[in-house]
Amino acid sequence: MGRELVVGLVQMRCTDDPQANLDKALEYVELAATEGVQVVCLQELFRTLYFCEREDHDAFALAEPVPGPSTEVLGAAARRHGMVIVGSVFERRAPGLYHNTAVVLDADGRLCGLYRKMHIPDDPGYYEKFYFAPGDLGFRAFRTRHADLGVCVCWDQWFPEAARLTALAGAELLLYPTAIGHHREQPEAEWRAEAEAWEISMRGHAVANGIYVAAANRTGMEGDKCFWGRSFVADPLGAVLERASEDEEELLVCALDLDRIERVRQQWPFLRDRRIDAYGALGQRYLGLPAGPHEPGRAAAS
Repeated sequence: MGRELVVGLVQMRCTDDPQANLDKALEYVELAATEGVQVVCLQELFRTLYFCEREDHDAFALAEPVPGPSTEVLGAAARRHGMVIVGSVFERRAPGLYHNTAVVLDADGRLCGLYRKMHIPDDPGYYEKFYFAPGDLGFRAFRTRHADLGVCVCWDQWFPEAARLTALAGAELLLYPTAIGHHREQPEAEWRAEAEAWEISMRGHAVANGIYVAAANRTGMEGDKCFWGRSFVADPLGAVLERASEDEEELLVCALDLDRIERVRQQWPFLRDRRIDAYGALGQRYLGLPAGPHEPGRAAAS
């Protein structure tokens, strides 16, 4: 083991009592401190039930400013333990303007930075566009006492562009606070296939960028939704180092060798071989094929 980082992922059930959820999260932070964790990540919107399952104006009362009550409490815990804490906040930025925001509290308790969720879903049971404006800070990495961290949030995890840009910003570990599951009536074979796809997608980001990737998901039943847990940590070759259960609350702890990033990237120099001169078409929504059946394929413009 070279430069070691011990990371912890908190996977827990939530109730309709924000204070009780915060208290439980802090208990896991205390537990993490006893196990030598240096960076701990909480799940998406950990202070509340996943209110985006429906459109409800009353839910806006759950929002808070950043800095605010959650960052104050998490910052105090980070300072007390010399630990970096990544939390997830329903941010009230201004009257009528809200974000799904990840906050990074450095080991001295300082608010190191924040990331506003860029990709906002609008699907059955995930009506997030009703609540959140898209992020406007871009994809970022944060230099903390213990490691250079990147943070994206849940739906961002399906987009390789997000992981790539976060890695290019200098992240050694990409953390995904997450709230994902299935409808209680969805056939088991179907949701298990989706859960595998969820994990495979992020493991692919780890491989393509030569970094560590970790997702902290919630667990338990909320309304018609069953969150499938399975929080995990993957190494720069995509191997799962640790994985949590589907239905238990737990603190997942994993030791990472950050020097391994250099060794893997020397063997698999994807960043070196990227054709940055040829990717301009990624800025377009869709290219498509030529209309004529016998025309040659269209090359994407750089």
